[in-house]
Amino acid sequence: MTFQISAISIYNEDGHIRTVPFKTGRLNIITGDSRRGKSALLNIVDYCLASKDYVIKGAALRNFVQVFAVTLVKDQQQLFVARPAPAGKAATATTMCVVSQALGAAPPQREELNFSTPLDIAKDVLSEFTEIDRTVRIPAVRSTTPIPPSVRHALFFCLQKQNEVANPDLLFHSQGEEFLPATIRAMIPYFLGAVDPEQALLESRLRLLRRELAQMEAAVAAAHSLSPASGQALALVTEAVEAGLLQPPQREMTAERALEYLRQAVNESAPTQLPEAGDDPVAALVEQRRRLRERHGQIRARIANLKRAAQENNEFLDQAAEQHARLATLNLFAPPTTADQEPRCPVCDSHQPQLSQIAEVINRDLGRLDADMTVIGSDTPEINALIAAEEDTLQEIRSALGRNQEQLDTLTAGQRAAQGQTDASRRAVLVQGRISLFLETAGRHVQGPQVVDRREEIRAKITDLEEAIGAGARDDRLNSFVSRINMKIKAKAVALDLEHKESPIRLDPRGLTVIADTTRGPVRLADMGGGENWLGYHVATLLSMHEWFSEQRSPVPRFLVLDQPSQVYFPEDAPDGTVLAGPDRTALLNLYKTIQRTIEALDGNFQVIVMEHADLDDEPFRSSVEARWRRSNGLALVPQDWITEDINDD
Repeated sequence: MTFQISAISIYNEDGHIRTVPFKTGRLNIITGDSRRGKSALLNIVDYCLASKDYVIKGAALRNFVQVFAVTLVKDQQQLFVARPAPAGKAATATTMCVVSQALGAAPPQREELNFSTPLDIAKDVLSEFTEIDRTVRIPAVRSTTPIPPSVRHALFFCLQKQNEVANPDLLFHSQGEEFLPATIRAMIPYFLGAVDPEQALLESRLRLLRRELAQMEAAVAAAHSLSPASGQALALVTEAVEAGLLQPPQREMTAERALEYLRQAVNESAPTQLPEAGDDPVAALVEQRRRLRERHGQIRARIANLKRAAQENNEFLDQAAEQHARLATLNLFAPPTTADQEPRCPVCDSHQPQLSQIAEVINRDLGRLDADMTVIGSDTPEINALIAAEEDTLQEIRSALGRNQEQLDTLTAGQRAAQGQTDASRRAVLVQGRISLFLETAGRHVQGPQVVDRREEIRAKITDLEEAIGAGARDDRLNSFVSRINMKIKAKAVALDLEHKESPIRLDPRGLTVIADTTRGPVRLADMGGGENWLGYHVATLLSMHEWFSEQRSPVPRFLVLDQPSQVYFPEDAPDGTVLAGPDRTALLNLYKTIQRTIEALDGNFQVIVMEHADLDDEPFRSSVEARWRRSNGLALVPQDWITEDINDD
């Protein structure tokens, strides 16, 4: 079992302490007028559980409270967590006080608090107290580095602010903040129990291997980029021929042979006159590029046609198999075993002379279908083989286009460098200099450290891990668990008499909402009418999830804080003290009865804290009220004698 909240405390500048106690395993209600500090209780819990921001609101709290604290309990353990208000112009406090106490101990005095624990360390301590497995790694959003789940992620399911508890667009706490919806999606499988720790370790190794493979691909690509480019070598051979350093090659030009020719060209003496001009090599390369691009387009069109044919074959086989199954499943019209056997109805066994003709037609259709399916089925592998061959050819053409571009770039660069050089020896020396630079680069590549290509080895390890993990294991578990939670949500929707209660109700972990599957199609929470339905499905979903968390011993704090759920029943301009009556009162009381039934079913393993505007004189509301903060009795979170100057709460 993980922790619940036994108290929330605040300290003023003089060290005085104001403590609000709560009962564990019970429904706790703080009711009262507006601007009495009720909503601040949720923010204090959020702030003391390692929030990165200073989430405390309200002039009384910001001006007259110096330290905020919560007392957490689980089993026989108690943890006191305090955090100071930011000092000076700091945006938030980056150190905390985390102290283990004897069960039932009171909050320490102000002078005993030592704020020496850095925020990150405090978050780790709280996560361990929550019993979160810190070895698990969840794929991070917008990052290749996975992140460990923490108490901050668990709070998505434990807090409901006033602007969240009945929000049609936000189901979970902090869902409206930038980037956090993706984090909530990533964390739901872990907290529901769909992530096995051992499997998570394997998945972490798999992510590391995939990153290593990507790095190896980049290293191999970089090594290839340093190697002598065949197109550049061929272009330099052409330049050497034009400059009179070489005779036109008579053999097929490979990369190795091109290097031999270039070394020979460097050692040749510069000619005194240029050879006779032949065909323009640039024009020849441009024409070659045109032909290659034309062939590239033809092959792409051929591949598209082949893929279309393969798709049509598959569609035909699907339809034919369905028709064949309809005709042959029951084998009602089997051929007669003897020549004199009379045709009989396969249903009533009566004599039916015309059945022989029907059976003949059906059997003939079956035979034709069998033949067509055999022919089409044998064609499909051949079409796939043709597609693979054409794609290989397409890749070769792309490589040829790359070499062609390299030759064009090198030749045009050489022509620009030689422009205006009418002297044959000078032009030849210029070409020899370009060739020498190329050969020097090629030599450095040969002599330099070589990249060991381990791609196949890494791919084999990735394949083994993927087989060990199982592609859909986590998704299957998640779908199974969510299906069980959906049953709980449905039961609570019926108890709360919510809209679409007669339809299947499901939690959507991807969309972070609740959906009713009606006869007219799916209806999302945002499309369900009325604040009462939005509130009801929020409460039904979170109660159902906490039932599941408790049953699975999930590392989620065993409390739910709701801020003013009755707001949907009050007009925005309703004055303090407005009495709730009629159907609204009945509906709100029904909500509290549903909460109470969940608490009782979990037998002390779940706590609900509610900050309320309403005050009902009915059970279970009446006996669950821990405090009434009203202007009439002068009670509030911040004691009146702490406030030493006028403040504006508006």
